[in-house]
Amino acid sequence: MMTGPGRSGGDRVLDEESREWLRCLADDSRDGRSRIEDGRSRIERERCLARLHDMLLRAARAELSRRSESAPIEGYERDDLAYQAADDAMLAIIRKLGQFRGESRFTTWAYKFVMLEVSAHLGRRFRRQSTVQIGDGAWDLLPDRLGIDPARHAESVELVEALRAAVTGSLSERQRRVFLALVVDGIPLDALAAELGSTRNAIYKTMFDARRKIRAHLIAHGHLRAE
Repeated sequence: MMTGPGRSGGDRVLDEESREWLRCLADDSRDGRSRIEDGRSRIERERCLARLHDMLLRAARAELSRRSESAPIEGYERDDLAYQAADDAMLAIIRKLGQFRGESRFTTWAYKFVMLEVSAHLGRRFRRQSTVQIGDGAWDLLPDRLGIDPARHAESVELVEALRAAVTGSLSERQRRVFLALVVDGIPLDALAAELGSTRNAIYKTMFDARRKIRAHLIAHGHLRAE
């Protein structure tokens, strides 16, 4: 909530662009306005909302394009997801407009909403479509995905079985779930984080610990050299 010209609720001086966004997005219709003034205010706000949505849509498309390798969504489906993320982000921004404290530029603050919505929509999408069972074909991909050269350490089939045993016997339930989702099922990290209600850093840490345990298990059973 603005406490004075150019100031946020945290008494920070806002940059001119952020002040303009807050001014044009504010729904400040007051009694006593003439119909002409009120009509102009509504038109200006609608134009501002359209500019905001366009900005969020571009950001959503760019984010989906950036994640295209880990989340291969193309064509109409990607565009539809971008629109959904932009729509939901704009609604969240309007609801929380009074919480903007000027700790960053308004556009930076707004971009965070659309990034969160992209992650959330990806998570829901992969949750709906994640019906893949962990079969032999998926397990056969593990040596390459772990950066292990089967020719140096063991026959491929033996190594896959060793990996199965390591995942089953040495990981905690959460580590096993994260490892299988990322490495075996190929779910994008951001989508998994959204599904688990976690963060990228927390998933990274879980995955790092899981790989360390798996490597220790394989070394202990003679499938890898200690170096």
